[in-house]
Amino acid sequence: MALKATNPTTTDSWKKLQSHFESIKSKHLKDLFNSDAKRADELTIKWDDFYVDFSKNRITKETLDLLIGLASELDLKDAISKYFEGDIINATEGRAVSHTALRAPKNSKVFVDGVNVIPGVHEVKEKIENFTNLVVSGSHKGFTGKSITDVVNIGIGGSDLGPAMVVDSLQYYKNHLTTHFVSNVDGDHYNEIIKNLNPETTLFVIVSKTFTTQETLSNANSIRAWFLESQPQEAVSKHFVAVSTNIDSVKTFGIDEANIFPMKDWVGGRFSLWSAVGLSISLALGYDNYENLLEGAHKMDEHFRTEDFDTNIPVISALLTVWYNNFFNAESEAIIPYTQYLNQFATYLQQGIMESNGKSVDRDGNKVNYETGTLIWGEPGTNSQHAFFQLIHQGTKLIPADFIGFVESLYGNKNHHDKLMSNYFAQTEALMNGKTEAEVLAEFKEQSLSQGDINKLVPFKIFEGNKPTTSLLIKKLTPESLGKLIAMYEHKIFVQGVIWNIYSYDQFGVELGKQLAKSILKELNENETSSNHDDSTQNLVNFYKNNR
Repeated sequence: MALKATNPTTTDSWKKLQSHFESIKSKHLKDLFNSDAKRADELTIKWDDFYVDFSKNRITKETLDLLIGLASELDLKDAISKYFEGDIINATEGRAVSHTALRAPKNSKVFVDGVNVIPGVHEVKEKIENFTNLVVSGSHKGFTGKSITDVVNIGIGGSDLGPAMVVDSLQYYKNHLTTHFVSNVDGDHYNEIIKNLNPETTLFVIVSKTFTTQETLSNANSIRAWFLESQPQEAVSKHFVAVSTNIDSVKTFGIDEANIFPMKDWVGGRFSLWSAVGLSISLALGYDNYENLLEGAHKMDEHFRTEDFDTNIPVISALLTVWYNNFFNAESEAIIPYTQYLNQFATYLQQGIMESNGKSVDRDGNKVNYETGTLIWGEPGTNSQHAFFQLIHQGTKLIPADFIGFVESLYGNKNHHDKLMSNYFAQTEALMNGKTEAEVLAEFKEQSLSQGDINKLVPFKIFEGNKPTTSLLIKKLTPESLGKLIAMYEHKIFVQGVIWNIYSYDQFGVELGKQLAKSILKELNENETSSNHDDSTQNLVNFYKNNR
């Protein structure tokens, strides 16, 4: 077994944390700041172009020391080494978890099953670079001799969420190609995408490791049928490429073998944007920008792999999740980027975090007796302030939040950016401090209200504060800084899985629904009736069949 299996709640460190929690759980952040003049500096990590302030979390230096002690007792350092060295981290599926190798330099060595995978990684990257340059320059022509104007990525899950998020986040750096993403098997979805496309100038990228994924193949086949309404069969090879391991099925589809970009089973879907799955990113941004994204991720890899735990951004971030989830019983975390460019970032992280650590069985196959994965949600500020911040400020739930901001705007509009960032700073301050009864009464002095009205309103105006936030300030949103940011959360996922003694890299929980969907689809197509359904499901199926 690559990773050691220890129930974290049985460790001495966990018991010490439980005792410490009882002594600190009621302390207010304001008091923690007042009692420690160096708190803000000591609980901030400055690395490269990242400034990460953990000081507005409900912790002390002792809390961090105890959390790091837990990580050490659970052999996190050993787990990190195995993670980067190609060991079988995904033991339930017998696979390594080596997506970090996809952004490693050419002179690196990463062995999976005894083979150094780095030469193969760079061979695929070279193929991506060459194809990207041909398409972007206009040298790669469609069947009728016209240059490509539109690229459609056809995938689902990590084959869609990753590329779609990155392309949207880095649209400032996009080239002249227009990029579209088709994922949902909903026919209305793909029809909306293709209705304004010119088949003579559109390139379709089908992303499916096995080339059997129902949603992806349904969309790909329907889009090919639409394409063939106006183009001959031999045109398919000029307009369709694939990212897959199933060479035979891809060739049967009509795609030229030269236009098949391979991927490996040691790359999980939700971490696959760094692989050939990132072809659409490269096409949309140009290969140089894609390479910068990879280089940024590699820099975070090295930080995570080599940095001491007390100054290690992903490690501290993950340990804070454990602190809130397992001791404060906080069930969710909010991701609030103060840039509209990252409007898909929380959605992307939902898959990465919730699919990875949504597990209730430990590495020995035993039911866990503690909480594991957290609910991930969020929207960009300042929109989110006018949507769900009320719940964070005055609701009954404790919701730790990551605030992500940038020192520089991309278009240089200082007036707007100062307003945006003033809200970023103000919200973390307000969440920490809240508003006392005395402060509310002082505000009422400026208003012409009766004492009776004031007394009625006071309880509604009080903010408890003491709401934890982590502030991440980055110099500027670039392909490199986005690569660092994504990799930071990837490593956070890994650390959480190690601490919780679970396997983060399988996702068996999503399989049952897929299996049932296949049998129900057969019933719908063949007008059969099954006796295997519960009454509710059978009634729903019957209603649908009788009214479609």
